Amino acid sequence: MKKIAVCFTKPGAGILEKINEGCVKNGIEAPDCYVCMDSDDFPKSFKKTGKKIGEWTGEVFHTGNALIFIGATGIAVRAISGLPKDKLGDCPVIVIDDNGQFVIPLLSGHAGGANKLAVILSELLGAIPVITTSTDVNDSFSVDTFAVENRLTIANRDGIKRVSVKAIENKKVTLSIKNYPPKEKVDVAVSDDTDAECSLLLKPKKYTVGLGMKKDRDKKAVLDFFLKTLENIGIETSEVYAICTIDLKENEEAITDLRDRFRIPVLSFDKEILNKVQGNFEASDFVKNTVGVDNVCERAAVAGAGPMAELVLKKQAHNGMTIAIARRNSPGIGF
Repeated sequence: MKKIAVCFTKPGAGILEKINEGCVKNGIEAPDCYVCMDSDDFPKSFKKTGKKIGEWTGEVFHTGNALIFIGATGIAVRAISGLPKDKLGDCPVIVIDDNGQFVIPLLSGHAGGANKLAVILSELLGAIPVITTSTDVNDSFSVDTFAVENRLTIANRDGIKRVSVKAIENKKVTLSIKNYPPKEKVDVAVSDDTDAECSLLLKPKKYTVGLGMKKDRDKKAVLDFFLKTLENIGIETSEVYAICTIDLKENEEAITDLRDRFRIPVLSFDKEILNKVQGNFEASDFVKNTVGVDNVCERAAVAGAGPMAELVLKKQAHNGMTIAIARRNSPGIGF
């Protein structure tokens, strides 16, 4: 996800510099750094917010961004006031004090990954991560973290609390995987759908979206094309397992924007792999001469979906963009 950090003092700017240095050293994408103060005594690579912190936060608070505040917890709490709406979709928020002693995930610790990011930042700074989520402090099973890590969609979020309470109380948590129906009620069922009684249903993400595009396509145009295509065939973004493309396009801003905005991983393939994908694909001599494979979107979608993949939407082209969608049909998908 994209990391955006803001500081309010010169010591805070120093903490951000230390984070950036650690990121570069460890091959981690460094945050975009902003300052919210009257002084101009800050690193040249930093940008000013240009407005009050609450207004600025409102503009950058959305899924796909991780917000890092260097300063007092109260500042961050007031800045995000009224913005959190959904624990499974809220922007992760982290606070670090001006001395770099404590790293505190405030929001979206599990689904948004704030807890994991806090641990990483703590290691870069030599700081103490202050984790307060119950399953973590009790060293218990976290079902929402389990769902995120295994790319599963949470079908009934009210079940998270019921499962978490059992885990925190050190009671046995039972789980049933698709094709192995339980004979009695279980806590967690992993299946496309089930008649079995369970507290929480986790659904494997069924679809891969193959994308091809001309260089430097406008990210808003790609976003609109992506969403409209999904809407037309009745697929939610939460059902998308991966965005798939050729390796030459994986770092296109329009593709990384989709990745961050919807927390969907990108799978990229080189031309040799794409040329080996079996299927009846719509060939293009222009694409073949440009990137070395006759079709990017269909081949990439099928490659990402794995064995027994089914192409449910063949190549659609619009204004320098192409899209195709495949369904994952392998036994045991989701793991």
